Order: sequence, then C-alpha cells, then structure tokens
Amino acid sequence: MSSDIDRSMDMAKSSRFHYKVLFISGLGFFTDAYDLFIIGVVILLLPYAGWHSIGVFYEGLLTSTALLAAVIGAVVFGRLLDYSGRKAIYGLELIALIAGALGSAFLTPVNNIFLLIFWRFLLGIGIGGDYATSSTIMTEYSNTMNRGKFVGMVFSMQSFGLIAGPLISMAFLSNAVSPYITWRLLLAIGALPAIIVIYFRRKMPEPPRYTADVRGDYAQAAQNLKNFTGIKSDAKQGKTVKAPWYILFKDRKFLLTLIGTAGAWFLMDWAFYGNSIMSNSILSFLVPASISGIHAIILTNEYSAMIFGIAAFPGYWIAAFTIDRIGRKPVQVAGFAMMAISFATISLVSFLTTYKFLDYFLLIYGISYFFIMFGPNVTTFVYPPEVFPISTRGLGTGISSAGGKTGAFIGTFADTIILSVTGIHFLLGILAIIAFAGMIITILLLPETKRKDLGEISREGEFTSTGK
Repeated sequence: MSSDIDRSMDMAKSSRFHYKVLFISGLGFFTDAYDLFIIGVVILLLPYAGWHSIGVFYEGLLTSTALLAAVIGAVVFGRLLDYSGRKAIYGLELIALIAGALGSAFLTPVNNIFLLIFWRFLLGIGIGGDYATSSTIMTEYSNTMNRGKFVGMVFSMQSFGLIAGPLISMAFLSNAVSPYITWRLLLAIGALPAIIVIYFRRKMPEPPRYTADVRGDYAQAAQNLKNFTGIKSDAKQGKTVKAPWYILFKDRKFLLTLIGTAGAWFLMDWAFYGNSIMSNSILSFLVPASISGIHAIILTNEYSAMIFGIAAFPGYWIAAFTIDRIGRKPVQVAGFAMMAISFATISLVSFLTTYKFLDYFLLIYGISYFFIMFGPNVTTFVYPPEVFPISTRGLGTGISSAGGKTGAFIGTFADTIILSVTGIHFLLGILAIIAFAGMIITILLLPETKRKDLGEISREGEFTSTGK
C-alpha cells in the first residue's frame, strides 16, 4: 500500500531537506558514540584523579550501565513514537542525554561511584531513545532509491564520535591538564552536540508519511510536505494503516523478523561494544613495560584513534554509500563472517598479542573493525524501520535497538570480567562464535529490502482502512 504522500516522497530526488534531516538526526549519533565510548578512558583516569580502586565488578557496571538504560529508553521512546506521534517525542530523548552527561561531569563527587552510575543510567535512557527515534524519522523522510544511504549516514555519524573521544583525551593529557579536570571535561563535552541540535528537533513538523498513513490527515500531511520539503501533493484522502503494536508478536512473520533484527543486533553489539569500550584495556598489553601511568593511557588512546580512524571510519561510510546497490543482507552476512575470522585468528595465534608483532595485531584487529562497520553495525540500524508497518515502526525499531543494547550491556559487563580473568585470547574466541551466530541469524530470518517500497516490505496493505 502506498498513498500519494508516500509516492511523492519515495520518488523525490535527493535534496537539501534530506540533508537537513540527516544533520538533525546524525548529530545525535555523534553524541551517542562519544558518550558511550568515552567512559572507557574515564575509568583509566579515575585513579589519577583521587578515586579509590573501584574493582572489576563496579568497573564493569560503570561501563555498561548506560547500555542497560538504553534498552529501556529504546522501547519506551519507540512506543511513544507510535502512540503520541514523531513530533511530540523527537528531542525529548536529548534532554535526558544532556542531563546525564552534565550530571556525571559536574554533580558527581570523587569516589561516589553510585551517583556516577545514576547519571550514566539517565544518559543511557536518552541514547536508547535516540536509536528508536532518529532511524524511524530519517527512514520516513527518505526516498526509495537512497533510503539506505541516508539512514546509514545518520548512523555513520558515530564514526566522528568514536574518533573524537581518543583525540580529545590525548589533547588534554598531552598538554598536562589535570586528570581531575580531564575526566569531568571528557564527560561534559558529550552534552554539547545534543545542546546544539535539540532546538531543530523540536521544531521539525510531523513527518508527512505518519500524518497521512497513521493519523489519516492527508491535508495536513500535504501542507507539511510542501512547507518542509518543497514537494507538492494534492492528496486529500487515502488509506490509513491500523496495524496494532501487538501484531509484532501475534503475526508469525513479523515475530520472526523481529527476532532477526533484534537477535542480529544483540550479537553484533555484544561483539562491538564490549570490544570498543574496553579497547583501551585490550590494547594496554601492547604498551611496553617501560611506559606507565598517564603516558600509557595516552599511548592506548593513540592506538584506539589509529584503529578507529584508519579501519572503522571508512567502513561506516563505504557501507552507507554502497548499501543501496549491494543490499542489506549481503553486507551484513559478509561483515559477520569477517568479524568471526578476524577474532578467531587473534584468539588462536598466541604470538599476535605480543609487542613484537604489534603491526600484525593492529592489521587483523583493524580488519575486524572495518567489517563491523562495513557490515552489521550499519545494517542492523537500517533494517528495523524498513520491515515493520508505520503504525508500529517506532516500537519495532525500539525493540530491535533494545536487543542490540542488551547485547552491548551483557557484552561490556561480561567482557570486562572475562578479559581480567582469562585474557584476550579467550575473549576474542567467544566473540568469534558470537559473530558466526549473527551470520546464521541474518541468513535465516532477514529479507532483502534494498530499493523496495516501505509499504510492500512491511505488508501495510494488510492493515489499512479508508481515511480522509
């Protein structure tokens, strides 16, 4: 089922309004990535800023609590997105994110680990909400030809956040900024991009697709379409989509698809987040024994920046610009496969984790990062808003994202303990198995959606009624 409004947007040429939505949505993802991954650096700095040892358990909890909160945020904001409308909700998630970032930076006394965990939890609520809202809204504004590119580019703004963390950390530490000041500034900086973009999110109109296809107000949809995009439509009436939220669980095909989107995202995030948030700890074994303290932290940040910049950054953007030609499914399957091979290689070849073979380790570790990005890290974000009906798209996307963040929480928490108890070889062996499982789920449960009509993919025609 496609309304006149849908067809107008599906056939629209890529224009300035697409990039406006991209900026408004994407800057939030810069913030999400920075805020999630900077905590790994902060944990290393806390002992030099007057904190007592927090122990492995609390270290794991601190690195993963924002991810646990993101599970809640994704489901709650996803459901509200369908129930209250996109405009009513968009931007509220950033309020939680800003409060969490600033609170963790300036309202946390030294050695008060529980208050820091609380602020990180609030931050995570906002991040989870951003995952549900931004992908849905970018999808609904995109044309059919370049939908994967636009949604992928929103997510690929993460790449700037990944690189910004290590670079900003090195800038502070290399210029002898006190660790006591540095850890607070690193956390506070995460609020700045969200502050910049929140006004624009609150001023965006209701996406025309939602206004027409869910609310049934085609006149208002046509007006919003013209005012925001410049596209004219004479649509006065048409069908409305009445798929209820529980159809995701009642309908067997939707349920299997939901297991596929949430399950693949769960496995990918376990491998990715546990690996990335702990990258400074994982890479610390490559630091020569003669280097210690702040200088060791600076060096591990250099390694992280090198891997993120050379391997991860291009992977994000190559995926975004090729996903509409190659397809979602081939990119996701190939990415999981190469992740499994890379992790298994490092796990089984013991000498790779010695300083003597640093170049070989960074090469293989970098390959794993490239194929995480040119693979499931982008595609698991693109898939959900394409495969569920518009009236329950927010919830389907939110549950899928919650699956991912559940994997990220478990992975980050578990990987912290596994790394400290068994070492890097056993950890990467587990991640190889997880990546292989992600490949199997993708093959069995997920369809190919490239350049297909959203109504066709999500079977919206089966859940329509006449509206005006």
